[in-house]
Amino acid sequence: MKFINQSAPKIMNRRIALGFFVAMVLIASGFTLSFYSYNQYGEDTERVRHTYEVVGSLENILSLVKDVETGSRGYIITHDSVYLEPYQTAIALLPGRLSQLHTLMGENALQIRRIQTLDSLVGAKLEIAQMRVKTLSTDKISERKLSGEGRKRMEALRRHISVMVDTERTLMEIRNRQAARSFRNTLIIIFSLSLLTFLALVISYRLHEQELARRQRNEDQLRAYEARLKEQIRQLEASNEELERFAFVASHDLQEPLRKIQSFANLITDRYGNLFDGDSLMFMDKIVHSAERMSKLIKDLLNFSRISSHQEIFRPVALGTIIQRILDDQELRIKGLDVDVEIGELPVLDAISSQMDHLFANLISNALKFTKPDVKPLLRIQSRPVDGADYPELISGRRYFEIVVEDNGIGFDEKYLEHIFKVFQRLHGKSEFEGTGIGLAICKRVTVSHHGYITARSQPGQGTTFIVILPESQSLQDYDRSNPTETYSYSAS
Repeated sequence: MKFINQSAPKIMNRRIALGFFVAMVLIASGFTLSFYSYNQYGEDTERVRHTYEVVGSLENILSLVKDVETGSRGYIITHDSVYLEPYQTAIALLPGRLSQLHTLMGENALQIRRIQTLDSLVGAKLEIAQMRVKTLSTDKISERKLSGEGRKRMEALRRHISVMVDTERTLMEIRNRQAARSFRNTLIIIFSLSLLTFLALVISYRLHEQELARRQRNEDQLRAYEARLKEQIRQLEASNEELERFAFVASHDLQEPLRKIQSFANLITDRYGNLFDGDSLMFMDKIVHSAERMSKLIKDLLNFSRISSHQEIFRPVALGTIIQRILDDQELRIKGLDVDVEIGELPVLDAISSQMDHLFANLISNALKFTKPDVKPLLRIQSRPVDGADYPELISGRRYFEIVVEDNGIGFDEKYLEHIFKVFQRLHGKSEFEGTGIGLAICKRVTVSHHGYITARSQPGQGTTFIVILPESQSLQDYDRSNPTETYSYSAS
């Protein structure tokens, strides 16, 4: 049979999860980097727009200064006050435009120093223009001097503004390149991460496809196993039917020859016993006892097989009533051995009454059988509620009852604990103690069929304590659950 590698699905699932995780990380990274690049591009664009505003403000200031120059010159030449309108408007607007320019420059130290120089140049130019307008000098020499000084200051102002505009245009080119680079980087990042995400998703899809194919193969294989298992179950059911028929034959057909052997042996002894010598009587007695032992062995085997093959309905069973009935049946034996019997309070459980009879009859029989000579026998039966967590073999959180059957007999070495619950496993010879070696195997099978647990504690010469743990109630799952397979040794030695 080919076994399925249990670690392969986990590895494949991890790979698929890793692929989707990488894809999600790439998508998140692409979104984050794209958002960052977009913001960077927006900031670069904003700086370019700011540069345009600075250049426009400088050109506007230069235009206003030209209006002052043109208006003052026209007024001086024509003495017409109409030319003073643009002159006065420009003088009124210039302080606001210079203040706006200061605000636009922000923290650019170089341009701030140049604005301060620009303020001085504009102020000097306005001073000359205002002097010419106020004086309206007729002195040609003075007029030429003021006119020449005005041209010099105007030229200096033009050059200074030109330098500032060139600086801003240089910054504009740098910022335009930065904006273009940010835009290009954004596109590259988006494309690269999209490509990586696509590859990660393709790989994950391929892994997922392989996993689905692997699961389909496993499902087909499991269906084949299921078909084989159904066939084996059918064969096992047929085998069980054969075993049941064998048990029926053993309980009826084999018992009849044994009864005849016993009957004829007793008749021979009764009719011809006076003719037998001592050895003959001993031989006849052995025949009778062997036939009786064989009959009891067949009955015990039949009981052992019926525990699992005949499923009955679980009903509430009072263990106190069961045990009291067993003690009543054993009354003569108990009185003959002078046994001290101590029975505590016993619970009511969901169980099969006949199987509880088998279970406790065998345990009580063991306690009465393996007594120590010259020691008054003790039989103590007690119970207490326990949780399944107290025993690893049981279900945690479920309510159980622990029933203890204790005696002060010969005991046994606990290294044989696993053997005593197997069929035909005896720790003592047939000549020492009677029995077929099946009783404790029946106890274990009854306990297992009730979804419980049985064990024992003992030391040689210090008595034995059998511990039976049974659930208080049987769940629906327990009714559906088949009996677990048990391993028994059938060595008759």
